[in-house]
Parts: sequence; structure tokens; C-alpha cells
Amino acid sequence: MPGSKSSFLDKVLGRIGRLDTQGLQTVVQRLARERSFLETLFDAIEDGILVLDETGRAIYFNEAVSRLLGLQPGAAEGKHISEFLSQFNWESCAHLNAQDGPRVMRQEFEVSFPRERFLHVYATPLDGERSGSSGVALILHDATEARQKTFEAIESERIQALTLLAASVAHEIGNPLNALHIHLQLIEREAKKLRKLGDKGTAMRLGSARAKLTEIAEETRAISDRFEQYLSVAKGEITRLDYIVTQFLQAIRPRPPQMTPASLNAVVDETVELLRPEIENRGQRLEVKKAREIPLAPFDAAQLKQVLVNLMKNAMQAMQKEGVLTIATGSTSEGVWLSVTDTGCGIPQEQINRIFEPFFTTKKKGSGLGLMIVQRIIREHGGRIDLQSHPGRGTTFGIWLPLHEPHPRLLGSAAEAHVHN
Repeated sequence: MPGSKSSFLDKVLGRIGRLDTQGLQTVVQRLARERSFLETLFDAIEDGILVLDETGRAIYFNEAVSRLLGLQPGAAEGKHISEFLSQFNWESCAHLNAQDGPRVMRQEFEVSFPRERFLHVYATPLDGERSGSSGVALILHDATEARQKTFEAIESERIQALTLLAASVAHEIGNPLNALHIHLQLIEREAKKLRKLGDKGTAMRLGSARAKLTEIAEETRAISDRFEQYLSVAKGEITRLDYIVTQFLQAIRPRPPQMTPASLNAVVDETVELLRPEIENRGQRLEVKKAREIPLAPFDAAQLKQVLVNLMKNAMQAMQKEGVLTIATGSTSEGVWLSVTDTGCGIPQEQINRIFEPFFTTKKKGSGLGLMIVQRIIREHGGRIDLQSHPGRGTTFGIWLPLHEPHPRLLGSAAEAHVHN
């Protein structure tokens, strides 16, 4: 644990028993001035600063929070965050506060009161790396204007983006095509050997038939083994080509979700069954923790399966042999949730803000499109995606989907809408 920082208050507390009335009055006046200075400084900041105690109740917020959430000091101080910001995942934040080491949590969601906004929220314990600190500090950044500008810039940058994407895909396709070309040449060469063996068998004399037949049989088996090897490589490269082209088409040609009541557990079962052989082949372990009873929710099952495949593949690639991949599901009064947790290397804090950007990837081989597609699908479903990562220990992606179409939220509503991880 790092050493305590020296401050005016630390010095005063060390000798408070020796202070007289005048000394105490001087201390109180100085503390009042420092508090006034800090409040003036925080109120001048455009981002919202919201401080919660260890139980999740508001103990301080600056003027930006009042503007972003429509809060009044007398009506919000001392209230639990779920009463005025029900979308915030307090359970994960409290769990974050109980762990040792440097950590930060990022969430993003939309609010409707006092007007529609899109917020990025960053949470960190007040006492830095110490476990069980006295509360959590939240930084609320209004990304509404930036998001709108992004949407407006998409059309003007579409041609450039498609050019870059096409160049990336062309490069990715080049390697498997080259491998296919080489192995098809090898197959052609082995086929010519088979024809020569057939000619040799036709021309041989009867007296040497037995020895020649044995020789031909052995050569045929060797050629057959090489055939199987070359065809296996060719099939793998074709599968790789299909994946690259599919990702490309999904990135440039999104379709609106077909919303029908469906079971989140059923999507998990189908996806786990699909990827289980690959997980076992990597020497990794899969744990599935599904809720026994989970309500049906309106979503596009095919698109959600695509989301889960992307998240699970990312988790598998982030882990070494014997890593553990955990899939969990559950529900709240307003929605259903699932989480994907790995025991991999984690995501550095300086990269968390860029993790959903197109073409940004932390992998040696990757197009940087998977998480962009995931985020777009979840937003089109009216849901949200949360990310929590601890370098050296692993990463958790949390997905929350509403049970119904979202309604305008009023200040003071205590509806529970936590994404449970």
C-alpha cells in the first residue's frame, strides 16, 4: 500500500490535542477556505463530479451534475444513486471498490431527464489502490454533442472508411488465397503421381505383380495422407475467408434488428454449443452460470448470438492455456443481462476509451471491427454495454437489454436497472 500523502489536515490531526481555542478557530477557517476553493474549482469544470459514499449515497456533486441530471442539492444529497440515475451499475461499482490495486470502470448510457443526453461515466475508488475505501468518485462526461457529430460525419467519411476497410480486407484475403493456391498446386502434383502409378500398374509384368502391387499400395497411402493434409489446410483457409468477408459485410451493411420475444438463456446455450470445441481445443475452461428463471425480452436472437460470439472469441484470444471463460445471465425489474468474463491479460486503462473505435485492436491479427459491431447492435436494441478490466487479471463485458420499450425517466424514480456482473 502506498504511503500516506502529507497535507495540511494530516499535520493538524497529528497535534490537534495541543491546539487552543484560537488555534482550532484558525484551522476551521482555513479548512472552510479550502472547501470553498475546491467547490468553486469543481463548479467551473464542464464534466460532472459525483461523489458517493460506500453505500452508494450521494455526498457531493458539482453544478455540472445538476445540469446533466436535473438534480437539486436539497433533494438529492443523501439519496442512493438508483433514485436519480437508475441506469448506473452500482453493484459492479461497489465490487470494484472492494478490490485491491489500480482500477477504473467505464459505463455509457442515455438519460431522458431533464433532456435526452448520452453520458460516459468513469468510476474510481476515492482512496486509489486501497481496498474497502470510503466511497467512489464518478466523472460524468456529456458525449451527446460528440456522438451527434460522429453520426453526422459518418456519411461524409463513408467513402474513406470503405476504402480503408476494403484495403484491410484485401490484405487479409491475400494470405489465405496464397495458401490455397500453393496447396492446390500440391494436390495437382500428387494427382499426377497417382496417374503415373496407374500407368505403372498397367505396364508391369505378371511375374513381378505382387511386389509391384505392394509398392504401389504404399505409395498410394502416402499420397492419400498428403491429400488429406492439403485439403484440411484448404478447408481452414476457406473458413477464414468466409469469416473475413462476413465481418466486412456486417460492418458496411448493417440491418435493423428483428425484435421478437426470446430467451437470453437459449442464445447462450446455442452459442456455447457452437464454440465449446474451439475452447476445449485451446485447453481453456468454460463456466456457464445461467439464471434458472429469466423473462423473455424483445431482441434479435441472431444478432445477439453474433454479439456473444464476438465477445467469447475475444475472451478466448486474450487468454492462455488453462484460462477460464465465464458466461453468466440474469434479470432485473426492467431488463435482462449477460456477462462475459475472461482471466486474460486485461485492457490497459489508457486503451479502454478507444476499445470500441473502428480499426482499433489490441490483437496482432485483427481488423478492429468486432467490438464496433457489438456496440452498434446493443445500441440499436436500446440496451447498453459496460466494460470492466483489471490489467493482469482479466476483463468483463456486461450486456443489458430492456424488457420493453424505454419510457421517459422522472427525477426521483427508484426503478432498479442495474447490469449485474
